[in-house]
Amino acid sequence: MKVLVSDSLAEEGINKLKEQFTVDVITGLSEDELVEKIKDYDALVVRSGTNVTEKVINAADNLKIVGRAGVGVDNIDVDAATNKGIIVVNTPEGNMISAAEHTISMMMAMCRNIPQAHASLKSKKWERKKFMGVEVNGKYLGVIGLGRIGSYVAQRGQALHMKVLGYDPYVSQEQADEMGVELTSVEDICKRADFITVHTPLTKGTENLINADKFALMKDGVRVLNCARGGIINEDALAEALRSGKVAGAAIDVFVEEPPFESPLLDFDNVITTPHLGASTEEAQVNVAEAAADEVISALTGGPVNNAINIPTVKPEMMPALTPYLKLAETMGKFAGQLMTGNYKRVELEYSGDILDKDIKPVTVAALKGILENALGPGVNFVNANSLAKSRKIKVIESKSETTNKFPSTITLELTRGSDTKSITGTVSGNGKIGRIIQIDGYHFDIVPTENMLVVDHMNRPNVIGPCAIMLGKNDINISGMQVGQVGLGEKTIMVLNVDSEVPESILNEMKSIEGILDAKPVTL
Repeated sequence: MKVLVSDSLAEEGINKLKEQFTVDVITGLSEDELVEKIKDYDALVVRSGTNVTEKVINAADNLKIVGRAGVGVDNIDVDAATNKGIIVVNTPEGNMISAAEHTISMMMAMCRNIPQAHASLKSKKWERKKFMGVEVNGKYLGVIGLGRIGSYVAQRGQALHMKVLGYDPYVSQEQADEMGVELTSVEDICKRADFITVHTPLTKGTENLINADKFALMKDGVRVLNCARGGIINEDALAEALRSGKVAGAAIDVFVEEPPFESPLLDFDNVITTPHLGASTEEAQVNVAEAAADEVISALTGGPVNNAINIPTVKPEMMPALTPYLKLAETMGKFAGQLMTGNYKRVELEYSGDILDKDIKPVTVAALKGILENALGPGVNFVNANSLAKSRKIKVIESKSETTNKFPSTITLELTRGSDTKSITGTVSGNGKIGRIIQIDGYHFDIVPTENMLVVDHMNRPNVIGPCAIMLGKNDINISGMQVGQVGLGEKTIMVLNVDSEVPESILNEMKSIEGILDAKPVTL
């Protein structure tokens, strides 16, 4: 078998592959060049430089697996790979320690003005008074996102005798207590923390999470860090907060546009920057290279795949019949997880009809993957979804029923958080290929999910739906589909809109001000 490595990879990983296969290392390929070459290979190993597009996937006649030496898979068309039965794997754990250590290094360098003092002395200046620093001892460190990297940062902050505040909607009070972290809200962290660091994935819910409104809440002289993903902290808002003196310093490793040569943040003397170095340690590069190599070797030799992004462990002959249900369950998980955010205590899946003849375990995992991806990003896969749910003390229950009413098969997903529940039922139609949502919280629908949707809780009475539609139209947001749960006049119901573009938060807030609108939530799939 043949393996193509199209980005720079640590020699340890390449040598592992060479023990088993013929390996070609060819970097810097254009899309057309990769399309021409990929036909001959059984596996492709990439980092962030190679774009594995649909065109590349379609040309890959023999390809069985794409291995990403790193966490993000934004450069891989996962849907195209899934449709062709190609496994996509990543290596989510290989660089976590490096990323946490880089965050602490950036914080300390920012506190003591180390880069600026170094540059000054190198230019033959002796400016001790100019570079007066601050201690971290006894200060409040706010950690937004308490996943693995965030929890490692919290531990290291505690070792520096910092008092750690944390926010993560998927971490329970019990888990926070075990970490020694005071669990609170983003707003409270902004008000109280001396240092604020973000460690969430970049999702629709976390993009621009730290914006002008959040900076306004912060104490004067706060210091902020972003070694996670560009875009979590709004760069323009940060620049303005630096100009006003609200923010005394910033340490930034990641940017919306990279290289960030047009970023206003490069113009500030009290901002230290690095070129996306969070994972750039010798150990991390070896870890991710070896992990990617191990996944490829196992996949090509018939072994288990530990970090599959898109395909669970299922017998090959079962995949054609099961794939539509896997896609439906994952979509339902993403849908439900955006309607009810927070620390779920229970996820229940009820299966009925013809699907009972199939292996439902992977379908449950697909639903968990969809739910958890909302908070944890692309590090969630078909292998670790169960363990991640267990680590967050989420109880997962499966049940079966023979009753399906008029549908051959149905899946019902119910999320529980305290006394709140959210229920969604879906089915597969169109010769078993099209997933549909047929019920939300007891209201009946027939929804084909699309990339952008809007779920609006409202009272069923005149002059409610019309103003919503007019508001979207005035903002050039096209409605491609609309369904309303049927209830009596004056009763509460739900409207689901398929829209052709994202609905900004400002429009959502305006929509909520319409009399009769109870809530409006965007869903992005």
